[in-house]
Amino acid sequence: MDLSKELKISLIQSDLHWEDIDSNISMFEQKIKAIDHSDIIVLPEMFTTGFSNNASNLAEEMGGRTSQWLKKMAAEKSSAICGSIIIKEEGHFYNRFLWAEPDKEIQFYNKRHLFAMAGEDETYKAGEELKIINFKGWKINLQICYDLRFPVWSRRHQDQDYDLIIYVASWPVKRIKAWSTLLQARAIENQSYCVGLNRVGSDGNDIEYTGASVIIDPLGTEICSGNPGKEETLEGRINKTHLMKIREKLPFHKDQDSFSIL
Repeated sequence: MDLSKELKISLIQSDLHWEDIDSNISMFEQKIKAIDHSDIIVLPEMFTTGFSNNASNLAEEMGGRTSQWLKKMAAEKSSAICGSIIIKEEGHFYNRFLWAEPDKEIQFYNKRHLFAMAGEDETYKAGEELKIINFKGWKINLQICYDLRFPVWSRRHQDQDYDLIIYVASWPVKRIKAWSTLLQARAIENQSYCVGLNRVGSDGNDIEYTGASVIIDPLGTEICSGNPGKEETLEGRINKTHLMKIREKLPFHKDQDSFSIL
């Protein structure tokens, strides 16, 4: 395979300090520094706080502490570093997926599908636009947790093309089978690499998480997967040549139904 078309991805499957930004930043800084060079380093959903609706006390602004820290760490590691945090902007709170690269402005995606069963929709404003990042010749679709259940939103088509989709999550252990099954489905149906990073441990609401983080290839084959409940950093490589060969050999996209999102 052409190594110049590979990306190395590191997934930090971790427990989180409940609503403690200082402790989480300190913890992730040590975990990031321990990684040998990686093109992309992925952190969990709401990685500075845990999945919390206490946005009025925990929200940051763009360009604030965590944004600056992400840019600093991206520069130190010569990597893209990404994950979601709580952001306040123009009077609204967002569950926002931040993407930081060395010497570039942070790009972001606001979570589209808010988890009403946990009251997320009562605290946060839903995003309205997809975000596909261009990085080292790859098109990367950013998604957050509950978005995984809505395949139309992530559907790859002529006007929404991508090579890799990344989900960061706080997905409870009670529904972990759905997490694993849907990640595999998104990879297969979109003929795309798929990354799912889920946290471990328990949060301030006594909800338990078991990880099950994974990198999946366009045929649905696992490249690497996390051990249940274990704090660890997973590493895997994805290859553009392999991706294009699959799409050329199996051009399923030519037969897909057309649609539009209203």
